[in-house]
Amino acid sequence: MNGLFSNAAARAAQRSAHASLADLTAAVGVTGLAAAQANPGLMSVIDQHAAGVRDSLDADSRPLTAILLAAYAEGVRDAAFQHGWTAPEGDIDWAENDWVLRRLLAVCMLATTLPAPR
Repeated sequence: MNGLFSNAAARAAQRSAHASLADLTAAVGVTGLAAAQANPGLMSVIDQHAAGVRDSLDADSRPLTAILLAAYAEGVRDAAFQHGWTAPEGDIDWAENDWVLRRLLAVCMLATTLPAPR
């Protein structure tokens, strides 16, 4: 493949991944991270989930990227839907012990550590 097209494809993948993470952050991250800031217990749980995400993505040996995080979040959602999970309608009650939402919130938290998209 010509370098021009492979670079274009890589940039498109980056844009798509950042857009996906921005959508996830709007849906889950904004309220969830605010709730975690106000609740140290929830923050601790989200930190543990973030460590689990990092382990799953082998982030100790390769850097986290928007593409990896977006793909991971999509995989979590797809698996959850296949097992009967449904996304909450309306406001999220962060006091509920919803593993999927907490894992997705951890992805949002990790996404805040990424460099800004170009």
